Amino acid sequence: MAMTPTGTRVKPAPRPQPERSAEFAHLTLEALRAHRRSLSDEEARVSYWRRLVQARLDLLREAARSGSTDGRVESLRAALTEVRPLGGRTTHQDLLPPDAAPPLPDLERLWARQPLPADPADAANLGKELAFAELQLSAYRNALHRRLELATGELIARYHEDPLLCLCALPLADPGRRAS
Repeated sequence: MAMTPTGTRVKPAPRPQPERSAEFAHLTLEALRAHRRSLSDEEARVSYWRRLVQARLDLLREAARSGSTDGRVESLRAALTEVRPLGGRTTHQDLLPPDAAPPLPDLERLWARQPLPADPADAANLGKELAFAELQLSAYRNALHRRLELATGELIARYHEDPLLCLCALPLADPGRRAS
């Protein structure tokens, strides 16, 4: 509990009751969970491509700063395949997308595109395309986060209404298997 300047305890304000959304009324609990999983999978794909685009853009920018002509994918592939210990938030993230389909058109083409050797203008154009793709991916990722938040809020509201619904998310023991 919080304290007032005079030392008396102040009871915290009650938390708002979670409210159901009409947007999800047509979905069963199982379908809502599947919807949330698909949003989460899509967010992982978008985040993967966003990281690739950002890395490629960083490589091009570094090549431009250093005066190098090496803003090529091979340099990035070498950097991405080095073995490094992971830590923090990325420890449990997949390093490969769940499937090969990019969330936005032309990302594979953009990824494979090489700047023309010794042509700073072509490298700059590629940089602009990568920056625009990163902007699109970021906006799409933010929209996915909002949709995930709404779906999660709906799950919370349903669980609040009927806490026993939480139990159906738990894996059931195999009835033919004995407990040890």
